[in-house]
Amino acid sequence: MSHELAETYACMPTTERGRGILISGDSKSNSILYTNSRSVVIMNLQNPLQVSVYGDHAYPVTVARFSPNGEWIASADVSGTVRIWGTRNDFVLKKEFRVLSGRIDDLQWSPDGLRIVACGDGKGKSLVRAFMWDSGTNVGEFDGHSRRVLSCAYKPTRPFRVVTCGEDFLVNFYEGPPFRFKLSHRDHSNFVNCVRYSPDGSKFITVSSDKKGIIFDGKSAEKIGELSSEGAHTGSIYAVSWSPDGKQVLTVSADKSAKVWDISEDNNGKVKKTLTSPGSGGVEDMLVGCLWLNDYLVTVSLGGTISIFLASDLDKAPTTFSGHMKNVSSLTILRSNPRVLLSSSYDGLIVKWIQGIGYGGKLQRKHNSQIKCLAALEEEIVTSGFDNKIWRVSLHGDQCGDAEAIDIGNQPKDLSVALLSPELALVSIDSGVVVLRGTKVVSTINLGFDVSASAVSPDGSEAIIGGQDGKLHIYSISGDTLVEEAVLEKHRGAITAIHYSPDVSMFASGDANREVIVWDRATREVKLKNMLYHTARVNSLAWSPDSRRISTGSLDTCVIIYEIDQPVSSRITIKGAHLGGVYGLTFTDEYTLVSSGEDAFIRVWKITPP
Repeated sequence: MSHELAETYACMPTTERGRGILISGDSKSNSILYTNSRSVVIMNLQNPLQVSVYGDHAYPVTVARFSPNGEWIASADVSGTVRIWGTRNDFVLKKEFRVLSGRIDDLQWSPDGLRIVACGDGKGKSLVRAFMWDSGTNVGEFDGHSRRVLSCAYKPTRPFRVVTCGEDFLVNFYEGPPFRFKLSHRDHSNFVNCVRYSPDGSKFITVSSDKKGIIFDGKSAEKIGELSSEGAHTGSIYAVSWSPDGKQVLTVSADKSAKVWDISEDNNGKVKKTLTSPGSGGVEDMLVGCLWLNDYLVTVSLGGTISIFLASDLDKAPTTFSGHMKNVSSLTILRSNPRVLLSSSYDGLIVKWIQGIGYGGKLQRKHNSQIKCLAALEEEIVTSGFDNKIWRVSLHGDQCGDAEAIDIGNQPKDLSVALLSPELALVSIDSGVVVLRGTKVVSTINLGFDVSASAVSPDGSEAIIGGQDGKLHIYSISGDTLVEEAVLEKHRGAITAIHYSPDVSMFASGDANREVIVWDRATREVKLKNMLYHTARVNSLAWSPDSRRISTGSLDTCVIIYEIDQPVSSRITIKGAHLGGVYGLTFTDEYTLVSSGEDAFIRVWKITPP
């Protein structure tokens, strides 16, 4: 057997309330770069399913940029480190430099690709540095800022200049290289969030939280114009981007709108069009990032929705897509249509994905509570959170209908629903289990040991409960009580996952000591053992619909697929499936496996039969 990556559903950029984020692009390949946690994501705008990821940073990444020739990418993180790596053949690392002592907020390449200027936060005076890209030697002194520097820009034509702006309300101008402080402007009355040079280098624009945008001369840095107050933004402006011909700019703001401005001959800006994205109108619709790349206008909202407008047809509704920003902990398929996936992350977001298309919308629930476990049935989803409640939410197509909460009085650890009699649900808590029928708690049973995982058979007649001590207890369910039938001892660590096979002839269990065991259900003997190929805790298990394959996902970032009737040596290992660990797994058909993980990505793998 072998495997290939068929589709990738990308995570969204990490956003922060009250701060802009800087996305960048490469005009030759129509790709954009953004960051989420320790990943740098390269996405092709013509085909958003074409995504590649760089995950070698040790700390959360803040900004990444293509070099002018598109061959290299420089990315920076919160520790002040800049890594420079190639865009081709496995992202080979060229250099790594420790540039600042704190987080880096923006970096820019010089137009000849030989120098990089980076700015951000740090101790003392070192808030901005320019250095040679191959040796890391300093190119000048940057004084004049007293607080965090949020953005910097490098003049794209000779004579070279560098402009920086930040939280001290200043816009500073440096001549060089080697760069020396020339002058500073205090025209803004709040944080200056972004500064950008026009493509021909004749002028630059700064935008600020005081809702103003000011245009300066590119060579002498004198103020030559500003964005008109007519139809202007009513909230902080977080980011700005020039059109390729330098005659228009795109701005985004906390007032949830993006505006395209015409920059006239006298260097003042008038609103040409206000772009609004469809949304609920809540805080998550505030726009925090933008980019004008060739014919595409890209905006990013606080809730992580990317909208793509076309410059040639601004009246056309934008293409929007979204995804997760946090660890995707549960993954399930809709029973009625196995091509449709539901995924949830602990921040309470449930996203629907359609194979071959990608993002299919967010499931809006009336009560947005956090989610730990998610199960999907024909017409409803069952979720458990951190607030002692189990929710049963009815589904009508894309929309969630009425939701009913069941308070079980303890924090749920694991949730299992009997597929053939879906009113029966088994919820494990610290000391035992809670049996639910419909929306009623019929019994809370103290089992006398620490419970760590549970599963209920599809017909609702049997339950398997795993303990912290590594023992599997098998119970028969009669009425509302559990009767212990057997105790299986084989595991050497706390049980983390238990799953019945679809034909109910077997069940599998995984533990925190990296072992997986497949058991025969009738004889309760071990059917497949020595499945010890992970190097860390097993987080998830999934059976193929024909019960012939089982896959396991672990904290060690790998997914392993075993054939039940083959020796374990014929397994497939997918290394590095998800940065930070694999948390969700499900088969959609005999040879298609979907995984999700800590990196907020969802990946679809195709397995080729032997």
